Amino acid sequence: MIRSLWSAATGMRAQQLNMDVISNNLANVNTTGFKKSRVSFQDLMYQTLKSAGAPNNQGSQIPTGIEVGLGVRPAATQKLFGGSSLKSTENPLDMAIEGNGFFQVLLPDGTSGYTRDGSFKLDSSGQLVTSDGYLLQPPITIPANASDITINQEGSVYYKEPGNDDFQEAGQIELTAFANPAGLESIGQNIFRSTAASGQPMYGLPAQNGYGSIAQSYLETSNVKVVEEMVDMITSQRAYEINSKAIKASDEMLQQANSLLR
Repeated sequence: MIRSLWSAATGMRAQQLNMDVISNNLANVNTTGFKKSRVSFQDLMYQTLKSAGAPNNQGSQIPTGIEVGLGVRPAATQKLFGGSSLKSTENPLDMAIEGNGFFQVLLPDGTSGYTRDGSFKLDSSGQLVTSDGYLLQPPITIPANASDITINQEGSVYYKEPGNDDFQEAGQIELTAFANPAGLESIGQNIFRSTAASGQPMYGLPAQNGYGSIAQSYLETSNVKVVEEMVDMITSQRAYEINSKAIKASDEMLQQANSLLR
């Protein structure tokens, strides 16, 4: 009964974390380029009361033993990079990646960040930046008097100047890929950082060598599906409730055992 108290308590803590992750997914249902997370669980160590294969009184082996589990623990929260769709914005500076890859941006501390959020703007110098002013890498500058800004699927950026019907090239967008995108560190603001688990960043051009292509005037939506998250929330809530009832039942059993000693 004491084991059941602690095992059920681990279940309640695990479902609380699961609910936290689900809530964050739902909160970001309209966040551009957001990737939902999923919690993975592992059972804890087992207490062996009788070992399988041990000899019995007749000299034969016991086919199955007695093991009692001691609960559950969260093992990981994994980002799921898939299942997103695109929405049209009619903004020539908006870009979506159709396939694999991340945009690389320069963070204030001089390190690189990586994002799927392609809602870029122009700063006072005409450079493409994120909503927080982080510079797209490699830098791309578009003159203030530019018109007909065009970004093709291969990431080449063109524009026209007044009095000139020929397109001028502003720069080339590069994408970054990782061997294990799920190992990236989320730092907020729709930005990830590379880690030892994600592997070193690999750079390439859009629509080449397995990198995704660029869709101009589109943004990638969140891959959160509200109905799925609501079902997961109900399941998590019921699991939390069942574990709390297991604690209550164990407490009642202890109370009955204590009453026998009076």
